[in-house]
Amino acid sequence: MLAFAAMVIMGLTLGLLGGGGSILTVPILVYLFAINPIEATAYSLFVVGLSAGIGAISYYKKKLIAFKVGIIFAVPAFLGVFSARAWLVPALPEEILRLSNFVLTKEILVMLVFAVLMILASYSMIRGRKEEKEVKEKKIVLPLVALEGIVVGLLTGFVGAGGGFLIIPALVFFAGLPMKQAIGTSLMIISFKSLLGFSGDILAMPNIDWHFLFGISLLSIVGIMIGTYLVQFVPEKKLKKVFGFFVLIMGLAILSEQLFNR
Repeated sequence: MLAFAAMVIMGLTLGLLGGGGSILTVPILVYLFAINPIEATAYSLFVVGLSAGIGAISYYKKKLIAFKVGIIFAVPAFLGVFSARAWLVPALPEEILRLSNFVLTKEILVMLVFAVLMILASYSMIRGRKEEKEVKEKKIVLPLVALEGIVVGLLTGFVGAGGGFLIIPALVFFAGLPMKQAIGTSLMIISFKSLLGFSGDILAMPNIDWHFLFGISLLSIVGIMIGTYLVQFVPEKKLKKVFGFFVLIMGLAILSEQLFNR
């Protein structure tokens, strides 16, 4: 019951903040549902993709999605995610490194990288984003947008996260998008790359539990709908900082558990 409630809370957070909640999906799957980390990162991509898609629809209705820039970012990002899921993760050996009594396995490496990503995400949420002034006719640096797409795709594909905290700054600084449009475009990119990236797992993981996957996705969507409704009553900046500290504690706890409790 705690695990199911946590999926609703993850969706609620995503609905309230427009991002960030997906960073909780892998820890929920690993520590509450007791799912193998490699499998959890795959399931996370599916849940995050559906959740971000629901969020993107509301931004589309408000005309806050830059499709041209989004596609330029999303296509390389998809290639990065697909490559990570179809070839990079399966190609890693089960035992990567052995130092005295510590053995770095593929599962531990994934969780360590994920913990670092959580800590970086928490810093972004605690610091907050400065509202960027819209600059007319700002030149879009398309090669940098595409390059960022590949890097974000590989990284988030490896750990099964959405990566909104990496995508949004790229859209603001390299593509010159206003913050709200960057958030909406980011949700579209996350949905596109996550769901298509998950297709790489379908090739590598023939025994996917689809009933479980759709069940937890439905819970996260319920949370998103609640969060979207509550967003008008909740001060976003304060909530984001509190959630940022929570993610920071979670990231440090996972890092400590993987390094010292072995």
